[in-house]
Parts: sequence; C-alpha cells; structure tokens
Amino acid sequence: MRIEDLLLDENQTVLGALKQLDTTGHKVLFIAPDRRLKAVVTDGDVRRHLLAGGSLHDSVSAMANYRPISVTSAERRRAKKVIEEHAISALPIVDSNGFIVNIEFASGFDIDISSKVCLPVVMMAGGLGTRLYPYTKILPKPLIPVGELPIAEHIIHRFYSAGCRHFTLIVNYKKSMIKSYFNELEKDYTVEYADEDEPLGTGGGLSLLQGKLKETFFLTNCDILVDADFGSLYRFHKESGNDITMVCSLKDYTIPYGVIEHENGVLTGMREKPHLSFYINTGLYVVEPHVIDKIQPGVFTPFTDLIETVRTDGGKVGVYPVSEQSWMDMGQLEELENMRRRLEEQG
Repeated sequence: MRIEDLLLDENQTVLGALKQLDTTGHKVLFIAPDRRLKAVVTDGDVRRHLLAGGSLHDSVSAMANYRPISVTSAERRRAKKVIEEHAISALPIVDSNGFIVNIEFASGFDIDISSKVCLPVVMMAGGLGTRLYPYTKILPKPLIPVGELPIAEHIIHRFYSAGCRHFTLIVNYKKSMIKSYFNELEKDYTVEYADEDEPLGTGGGLSLLQGKLKETFFLTNCDILVDADFGSLYRFHKESGNDITMVCSLKDYTIPYGVIEHENGVLTGMREKPHLSFYINTGLYVVEPHVIDKIQPGVFTPFTDLIETVRTDGGKVGVYPVSEQSWMDMGQLEELENMRRRLEEQG
C-alpha cells in the first residue's frame, strides 16, 4: 500500500475519513500536507467524536490528534518498542524535516494491540434460517460454511482472539447437528447449550439462562461477523453505565434518483441523488445479567422488544458505532456470498 493511500485531507469530513479507513483496511490515517506529518486520525477518534455528539459532516480537524507519535529515520530501529509502548497500530517514520518517508505497522511486527476481555459469549443459534434456504434445509444456519469453517466457528474464533473462553449456544432447529459438531471439535474453550423446545425469538431464548449468567456477557447473532476491539467495546459499556450496548454499523446510501418534496401537490424542493447516512443494528450486544430477569419465560420475545422494556423501566441502552466495512452479515444468500468473498480477501 502506498503512503498516499493513508494520507487524509484536513478539510475532509468525518464521513469521508470513515470511508477511507474502510477502503485502506487500516485503523489510522495521517494528515500530512505534501507528506509533512501534522496530525493523525484513528477509528477510535471517529468513534469518540460521534459518541460525543459530533456530526459525520464535521471536518476531521475537529477530532484529529495534532500531537502524533513518530520516529525519525535514524530512530527506526526503535519502531517496534514505540508501537508496543503506545499501543498504536501504525507509526510514521519521518525525515529530519518531518516528512513521512515510511510507515511501520503493528501487524508487521506481529504485535496485537487490541485489548483483551474474558467474558461469557451467548450466541443465538436456534433460528430456522429461512432466508438461506435451500442451504438450511440441509444444515442449521450456524454450520453453514464460510470458507473452510462454519460461520459459528468464525464467530467463536473472533471472540477467542479477544480473550473469551466460555460460549453458550441457544439452539433449536437441527440442534443435534450443532452439538455433534462442537462436541467432536478439538478446542481449548468450552461450549454449552441452552435448548429451546419451541421458537422463543432472539430475546426469549435468553430466558433459558436465567440464574445461570452472573456477569456481563456478549450476545451475538449466529450469522454476523464484526471487526471490533471487544475490550474497548466492554470498557465503553461499563464506563457509560449501560444495561445494554448495541453495536451499530454506519450505513451510507445514495438514492439513485432525484427526490421530490411537495406539499398539497405543489413542488417545494428537489434533491438530486441525495446521500443518507444512518446506523443499523449489527446483532452484537453487551448485556448486563439482570436484563435476563425482565424476560417472561416461554414467551416469544424479539430482542428489540427487550431493549424497549429496559428503556421503559428506566434502564440505559447505549450505541457503539463501527464502520460499514467492520460488519459482515450472511442472513441472505447474496450477503453470504459477499461474506465469503471478503473473508477470502482478508486471507
């Protein structure tokens, strides 16, 4: 990748920075007019800006760090140590005049700067997967292969890399196949099961765990992959005092037509191919254990209904934003193929 691909115009918008972060696949961009290092912008800076009420249409200068860490070419041998000490994903190498001549990445030194967190993970794995028919006529959705592994194992591996070691799968449809697969798998983590006798919805299935979960836990759908620093997500959840934290992905959509506004048949305005930016629910949450007690056992309950119950009862539900490319969904056949392609590109 060229250095220029990681350079960001200081007048760019936050939305533009997010798109560039997604395009490069790295978590950092540098403001460097004519390559002279001036500031740095990370995905964490973007998230903090948005959580503080900032707009996607603000200039990146509103959130950039104008005291970037760097080393000179003569100090390049210190790059690994500096990256480890400051837990940064990339370190610019500058010449004596402050111009970027190279960039060292934590991944190049095999350094994992993500924070670790050991929390229970609950996976909602009991659905029929009707949108993935005919695959799900043969296999339950959690076992549909994406590359060399079933989707549920991909999900577990991501949490495992973050430090999680205990997983509970809420199962129903073709549950014996799911149990057989994970019971026969060689693994150094535990997998337990909660059996639904009838469909209870994404929230109702949690009632099977009442009295069993005593600590904060991650809750995930079985058909999504989210690239996130789970330790950072957990800290945000706790520091915000949330009962539930929803992980939401930015979605930027361009309406491919001119949009007409009118009132009583009279034209009041026109917008040509307007851009819409909004957040969508990824299906990944951080949940406090007492939330489970709000679910009526045996009653079909979507998790979104449980969220509204928490809010009505005075609880706090937070939103943790991630970029559009940080979320992959395989809930439909077209999305399944997109997930397979993207995982192949990631290697």
